[in-house]
Amino acid sequence: MNTHEKQNQCFCTFIPPHILEHMAKSSEDVVRESVREAVRESIIQDSQMRATRASQATNIASLLPAKLGVMAPPPGTAGREVFNCMRQWGQPPPYMLARGEGDPVTADDDVNAVYEAGGAVRDYYRNKLGRNSIDNLGLNQVHNVHFGENYMNAFWDGSQMTYGDGDGTIFVSFSRDPDVVAHELTHGVTQHTAGLVYYGQSGALNESMSDVFGTVIQQSIDGTTADDADWLIGNDIMGPELYGEALRSMKAPGTAYDNYIFGKDPQPDHMIRYYHGADDNQGVHINSGIPNKVFYLVAMDIGTDKAALIWYSTLQRLWPTAIFGDFAYMVAESA
Repeated sequence: MNTHEKQNQCFCTFIPPHILEHMAKSSEDVVRESVREAVRESIIQDSQMRATRASQATNIASLLPAKLGVMAPPPGTAGREVFNCMRQWGQPPPYMLARGEGDPVTADDDVNAVYEAGGAVRDYYRNKLGRNSIDNLGLNQVHNVHFGENYMNAFWDGSQMTYGDGDGTIFVSFSRDPDVVAHELTHGVTQHTAGLVYYGQSGALNESMSDVFGTVIQQSIDGTTADDADWLIGNDIMGPELYGEALRSMKAPGTAYDNYIFGKDPQPDHMIRYYHGADDNQGVHINSGIPNKVFYLVAMDIGTDKAALIWYSTLQRLWPTAIFGDFAYMVAESA
């Protein structure tokens, strides 16, 4: 694998590291010790999985036997494979294929939720944008649910999706929010198109593309439009203690949350408030608020689906180290 390919084997988590780190450092009177322990374990697992992805790429579906009566779809058919991690850590642990393409509904709501959301992502890219799955070559979707104990994240690791169940109070299941599924799978689309390096402005563009198509597909599922969508990212994974909050707001970056658990939303909505620090891979989640706001404004003017066409065209024109100025030029060219 050459250097360029290694850069594009990204490990992209849904919850920004600065949020988890803030929770882990909180005092007992702010965040319970049991929650902080779950957060610390989630951070450790993220670090270990990131290191694993840096050294190898594993396709779990090719290594593990299917559950009796449940068959994996043929490779390259854009099929869905949903595995149950059974709350075990590590990759690959002894997963079982819980539902394959065309299989009936199961008794596990998380399995069914990612199966349906994965189908919605595949169908939007195919029917609206003319793309044949993540790699445009019919790559099958591999989804792993119930990862670890109280794992507070979901991630795309360069070849497949993995979802935690949350702790039930701060975060609930990541499997049941279509926005999470669409966001993370779009990291795969970006990997196979522009290959935006996950650092600095190119990384912020990478994150923004996932937010954009996450909300685009969420609107498609919900039957909403730019005018009546909430434009929030991650609001459906918030547990009882954070009800009403979100991870990001595309409409008003910097206003998604302000609480004692997360702190204050640091996203800027304009270049004059650009974050120049080293945290978050030089602000990949933080500075994504700037291009997110651009998409919101364009969608409000011409409609979400039309704006999505422009952004998808732009994604195919960008290159790994593209910065915000390159993006602005390419959006205009694509329009």
